[in-house]
Amino acid sequence: MKKLFGLLVFVALAAFVVACGSNNSDETSGNGGNSGDSGDNGGATGEVEIFSWWTGAGEEEGLLALIEQFEEEHSDITVENAAVAGGAGTNAKAVLATRMQGDDPPSTFQVHGGEELNKSWVAADKMQPLNDLFEKNEWMDKFPEDLIDLVSADGDIYSVPLNIHRGNPVFYNMEVFEEHGIEPPKTFDEFFDAAEKLQDAGVTPLALGDKESWPATQIFENVLLGVLGPDDYDKLFKGEIAFDDERVVEAAETFGKMLDYVNEDHSSRNWQDSAQLVSSGEAAMINMGDWAKGYFVNDLKMETNKDFGYFAFPETEGTFQIITDTFGLPKGVENPEEVKTFLTFLGSVEAQDTFNPIKGSIPARVDADPEKYDAYGQDTIEDFKTARLVPSLAHGSAASEGFLTKANQAVNIFVTQRDVDNFIQALQNAAPEM
Repeated sequence: MKKLFGLLVFVALAAFVVACGSNNSDETSGNGGNSGDSGDNGGATGEVEIFSWWTGAGEEEGLLALIEQFEEEHSDITVENAAVAGGAGTNAKAVLATRMQGDDPPSTFQVHGGEELNKSWVAADKMQPLNDLFEKNEWMDKFPEDLIDLVSADGDIYSVPLNIHRGNPVFYNMEVFEEHGIEPPKTFDEFFDAAEKLQDAGVTPLALGDKESWPATQIFENVLLGVLGPDDYDKLFKGEIAFDDERVVEAAETFGKMLDYVNEDHSSRNWQDSAQLVSSGEAAMINMGDWAKGYFVNDLKMETNKDFGYFAFPETEGTFQIITDTFGLPKGVENPEEVKTFLTFLGSVEAQDTFNPIKGSIPARVDADPEKYDAYGQDTIEDFKTARLVPSLAHGSAASEGFLTKANQAVNIFVTQRDVDNFIQALQNAAPEM
């Protein structure tokens, strides 16, 4: 009996130790643990890491509202906000490249549709197709065909568009325009006439903050669009028109002339700082993506169509310089089904109508509710359905990251030196990387 009792005690103690060990293992796994210790749990961690550069005014609030809503609907999944600060994602993209190359991808990450997605990550075999997600959610007719093409390669779809920004609006201070009798210019000649009148009155015609070079590149791409028109603009970035074409030279000259009317301290300002010049009335206009609208409304407390107005960049009416933030599924993530749950949420009307009114963008879906958007948003939603869509160079859709880096460098030098021949030659030299 004593031997039997001792054996029973031993078995009970052993079972207790095993059970404790199992519980400790589960707790470690539930807290994230080592990415290599996925064991037999299929990698389901209950956590999705969303990587972005949304840390600025409007965009951060929109992201946090999105995360809060998702976690309310999916209490079993926690979202880690892994945003990295830096205008237009400059810093975030560098961090992302290091992680992707080191086989340490975030669960999903912000990437512009077009060449930034396709040439940087799809061509490198770093992304998983999402055709099944689009079919399951019946999304093929919920996003415009041209937009789906921007997130596709070789017949496969690789990311979910969350929003649409427009890169060719000009925002203006309505009081300044009224005081000086200025009408929104539709042509380059009208723009320069207005700029001369404003400058003579002591007002900076065009605000620019190119502490980072992309805001100047955005102006240049819109001049290109205005001079070339949408068809030849597309051909330029497909390599069917050379950068030494006489119309590209004309665009460079027009761009240089525009730079004669920007604020002298442009190189020390970022885009928000330059938008403040418009808000204060020190400057009259700014060409900026419509995230600036969110900044004007949310941070500077300006009212649309009362304090500031908007018009299409000269010579670009009827075209829509498209910038879309999208999210995909990197290869190598441990919990793809949970990531797909998050991506399904991002693609929903509910999520898009939560995020976009706050950020200042419009939904990528064509069936979202226009009533949730202000006058600018409603106008842009309508234009998105009817205007000719063209991809943005400055924001990674029209050309590869390698070409964009060199184009930004060329623009930065041109802003300082104004040498058209050298500018065109630099773009020509970079063209093979498109």
